[in-house]
Amino acid sequence: MKNSARISILLILTFSMNMLCAIGRDAGDQADVTLDPELYQGLEYRSIGPYRGGRVTAGTGVPGKPYTFYMGSTGGGVWKTEDAGTSWFNISDKYFKAGSIGAVAVADSDPNVIYVGTGSNAPRGNISPGDGFYKSTDAGKTWKHAGLPEAGQVSRIRIHPEDPDLVYAAVLGNLFAGSGERGIFRSRDGGEAWERILFLDEDTGAAELAMDETNPRILYASMWSVRRTPWTLKGVSGKGGLFKSDDGGDSWERLKGKG
Repeated sequence: MKNSARISILLILTFSMNMLCAIGRDAGDQADVTLDPELYQGLEYRSIGPYRGGRVTAGTGVPGKPYTFYMGSTGGGVWKTEDAGTSWFNISDKYFKAGSIGAVAVADSDPNVIYVGTGSNAPRGNISPGDGFYKSTDAGKTWKHAGLPEAGQVSRIRIHPEDPDLVYAAVLGNLFAGSGERGIFRSRDGGEAWERILFLDEDTGAAELAMDETNPRILYASMWSVRRTPWTLKGVSGKGGLFKSDDGGDSWERLKGKG
């Protein structure tokens, strides 16, 4: 009974917040909406599953679908919920050769288009490598491999907000050896072909990638030199740093600041 009451309160608050947002849009967003903190003081965080071992380092929602989410785990593939986490189902087992997931992204311009980068982006003692990228054009019902099989660990995927075929990826690379398949990659044809647009050396990969929402030509990349050995994890060097591009990745400048 107690759980039922909490769920009812949560549903009422969700409905109320959606109504307030709709009213704000109709009014031209002329005034900020402020909610009384008393309304949500009784809410508590709880696990919404799926109930499996391991950790999760990749997840995303879907524009226009507030109850739909995708989750990528470090060893259990990609999962989807269409009811805000009440139930989850695996959508990758029949298609993926790797179970470790590092990044999941849904195209703003077409929510049927999903890109997944395999290989967890959180290095530790029991890391599992991936086998590149996968893509779905039917909201996760079916998948096909989308290149870079030697990427090792994928950190982030960014999709152009108006073009689902223009996609960028931050690749951390093979954690156990030097590799040329590291850095920032770009595909202009939906993953059919990739070009490496930011590369420092065979030991330095890309740990993060951000795209300016108001100007997708502006990109920021975080580069990291990391290596996993049988006895330790090496992750400190002066080779990495923050980089910025103002032309969609054609050129990059290392950012310098006080430190």
